[in-house]
Amino acid sequence: MGVVCNPNWQTATWSEYRYVPSVGAAVFFCLLFLASTALHMFQMWKTKTWFLTPLVVGCLFEFIGFAARSSSASQEPGCWKLMPYIIQSMYILLAPALFAASIYMILGRIILLTDGESRSMIKQRWLTKTFVCGDILCFTMQGGGGGLVAAGRNNQSLGDIGNGVIIAGLVLQLLWFVFFAIVAAVFHRRMSLAPTASSGQPAIRWQSYLHTLYFVSGLIMVRSLFRVIEYVQGNTGYLLTTEAFLYVFDAVPMFIVVTWLHWKHPSEIGFLLRGLQPERNGFSLIKLSTVPSRFSKSSNFPRWPSSS
Repeated sequence: MGVVCNPNWQTATWSEYRYVPSVGAAVFFCLLFLASTALHMFQMWKTKTWFLTPLVVGCLFEFIGFAARSSSASQEPGCWKLMPYIIQSMYILLAPALFAASIYMILGRIILLTDGESRSMIKQRWLTKTFVCGDILCFTMQGGGGGLVAAGRNNQSLGDIGNGVIIAGLVLQLLWFVFFAIVAAVFHRRMSLAPTASSGQPAIRWQSYLHTLYFVSGLIMVRSLFRVIEYVQGNTGYLLTTEAFLYVFDAVPMFIVVTWLHWKHPSEIGFLLRGLQPERNGFSLIKLSTVPSRFSKSSNFPRWPSSS
């Protein structure tokens, strides 16, 4: 069955795009996220930090999303195939929820590393479960809503329902991240006022780890706020009719997140939890001559129960 073209795609009630998508921009970010996916897979494998699997899958989602977008952008305006459009919409929308899952797990490991459960609003054994379960709910809502929005091509009422579900999922994700930031900040303050013995060890740079969480969480919150406004405005809104916003407020911040985590790689926490001497610059893990076994055990690094 051939593609049905819509000559009135700029003014139609519903259209895949209200502009001519840039092939170059989509290919550029497709390649960036492909490189990041490969590097994060390598870093995770090399350091055995398996809790970063959602981060790797999120990078893969970004790659698939922008690959589909480049395919969609290469088609004639108004003659866009539905499947590449759906894939790029869904995968780019959902990737940050996967980044969030790993970020939530990092905080739990910081608390374990510093022996700081008494300083946390939520017990360490419940913290990761609480935030990841909320993240899964947000992911499911956005994914289900995205499917209904895709159906809006032929059924506007379904599209409207899907748009509302996506907005609810994004608002919940934003509020969940705000709550996460509060939990992290309260832990930070309490630990600063009453440090534990473990947090005082020079090798445990717990404040640096928290600063990384604040930075990447802030970027994801900005992106989520942008997406909420975008979907509230609807298919004919200003944000959805101007392509540059997608890259400025979504693609670029999310690439900064994954790149920052290449550099400030959470494997340092994982190695310390296993009683090993870590590399402090994540990019040093790229050296093929370096393997996890070369990290020497030291009496300066006490062993915690393995959780990486």
